Amino acid sequence: MATRKADVLIIGGSSIGLNCAYYLLKSGRKVTVIEADEIARGNAAGNAGHIVPSHIIPLAAPGTIGNTLRWMLDPKTSPFGMKVSLDPKYLSWLIRFALACSETNVQRAIPPLNSLGQLSARNFAQIIAEENFYCHYQEKGLLFLYKTEKAFASGQREAELMQKHGIPAEILDKAALHEREPAARDDVLGGVHFTGDAHLNPALFLKLLGERVRLMGAEVFEHTPVSGFGVADGKICTVKTSAGDFEANEIVLAAGAWTPLVARDLKLNIPVQPARGYSVTMSATKVMPRHALLLGERSVAISPMGDSLRLTGRLEIGNFDRIVSAKHVASIERSAREYLHLDENLDIHETWAGLRPTTPDGMPIIGRSPRHRNLILATGHAMLGLSLGPGTGQVVAELVNRHETAFDLSPLRVERF
Repeated sequence: MATRKADVLIIGGSSIGLNCAYYLLKSGRKVTVIEADEIARGNAAGNAGHIVPSHIIPLAAPGTIGNTLRWMLDPKTSPFGMKVSLDPKYLSWLIRFALACSETNVQRAIPPLNSLGQLSARNFAQIIAEENFYCHYQEKGLLFLYKTEKAFASGQREAELMQKHGIPAEILDKAALHEREPAARDDVLGGVHFTGDAHLNPALFLKLLGERVRLMGAEVFEHTPVSGFGVADGKICTVKTSAGDFEANEIVLAAGAWTPLVARDLKLNIPVQPARGYSVTMSATKVMPRHALLLGERSVAISPMGDSLRLTGRLEIGNFDRIVSAKHVASIERSAREYLHLDENLDIHETWAGLRPTTPDGMPIIGRSPRHRNLILATGHAMLGLSLGPGTGQVVAELVNRHETAFDLSPLRVERF
């Protein structure tokens, strides 16, 4: 089988890979995308669809360990779970995560997460307007709902921190909250509205983006897993796949939770663990939420998407399969009923499980490989793979073209590990 030549080869055809392809094509590069499954059908397609520049606090933050232990004592409603394993890489990840749950890590993470989140939000609006994508895009913000004074007070403190970093946030008392969101139950006592956020149907957006990059000239190979690499003189010479070998001037590795497995021959330390999450999608309810919501105490996301409603939740570290747990889907529905007026009988038409690539410090990995001069890493976005996709696509295109990047990427380089 003849070796295929490529200018820029992107490994991964979900949110990050497709956004990289889009911005590289716009810059004039020729792009080849290889995907182990189908493009636009990856782990971002079934998520909440929230575009959240407000999410500048990393998962590894003070209080996370305590909350995790408390949640695990109540597995019936816990939004968090962990695989039990003695795998050295998994245990190393857990230790690193525990050490990163500090104020120092938060202060280190806020600038790059803020810059990337704001860039992505602007790019989403631009892509959807310029390409005329119809994907239920709504710039209505993200509304947090709270049922306890303790959680509401914590939410207010977080909102005040966001405001200091230029993120618009409105604190709503009970009356203001219920006027803004009539779908909330009477015992919801307040909320915080991050008015700069947005939401859309992620599967529709990614489908349209996949079609667009093909029309722009991308060569796409689906069902083409990578089996290895040939490396010489600090450069990747060949990418070995089920469709034969590829040679490329530049390679972008954007394989999500599978990135460490794909890169196992490259002698890179990429501490990414899969974090399984679930969603359940149903027909529109009689009282549809007006906004994208996040249920404060339960960490469940609510997403109105045209004639559908999606509930999303749960974070299970270390689970690599995408089996849907009926128990956890039922828990997500129960949590939603605690906060919202939902129909007694729901017309459910999809349940889903997906994997988020999660780093121990809660920041993505974006940057050139320290060992391979033609390899760029773009992974580890955790629950924000959709939200941070267009910003990541832009800065990766800038890296490939050796232009100055939109903001300083040094805190996101893999060498930090």
